Amino acid sequence: MLKSLFAGLLSLASLCAHAGEAEIKAALDKNYPQVGKVTQVNKSAMPGLYEVVTESQLFYTDEKVTHLIVGNMFELRTMRNLTEERSKKLFAVDFKNLPFDLALKKVKGNGSRKLAYFTDPNCGYCKKLERELQKVSNVTLYLFLYPIFPGSEEKVQGIWCSKDRVAAWDDLMLNGVQPPAASCATPTTKVRELGRRLRLQGTPALIFADGQVVPGFLPAPELEKALQ
Repeated sequence: MLKSLFAGLLSLASLCAHAGEAEIKAALDKNYPQVGKVTQVNKSAMPGLYEVVTESQLFYTDEKVTHLIVGNMFELRTMRNLTEERSKKLFAVDFKNLPFDLALKKVKGNGSRKLAYFTDPNCGYCKKLERELQKVSNVTLYLFLYPIFPGSEEKVQGIWCSKDRVAAWDDLMLNGVQPPAASCATPTTKVRELGRRLRLQGTPALIFADGQVVPGFLPAPELEKALQ
């Protein structure tokens, strides 16, 4: 009996020591629901360490599921941020299926490149972004007006009700010209719901044609690089 018990313990230890992706996911789901809904588990670039992917974040754990690591993994030789690279791929947005009917559309030059972004009229970095976008051409811009600051919803209302929405937006963001108060149906509620579904934390939030989501402002040279 002792021999049988010892064999069973060895078998269990072997399973824990060499747990695969499916076993790790099952252990997390069963024992650590506070981590969140685990959508996938993958081997990482570091032997013995696994990626734990939830609906909104990338973590790491060991093969025995005894530790959870939150943070960035770098490749020392190149100083590449492997966590950031993986996150961009894992949480990429299906660009072509964004509801562009909820956005303002601005075509610059031949419009061959694509960029969507969530923006707020009272956001300082959104105004900086607009100034940088003045230096970028041959791009189609989709602006999702996403009022999250106090007083922004009234400005969005005025812009959406304008005869020329893009001109009204540019006047506000580049020249400080306030849109006149107006009343009409706006897509603001739907845009807010979209932002929540995309787990956006603030404005500006940039979405490039490859689905990469970049939170925050980028200067023109970095916008050009990303648009390529």
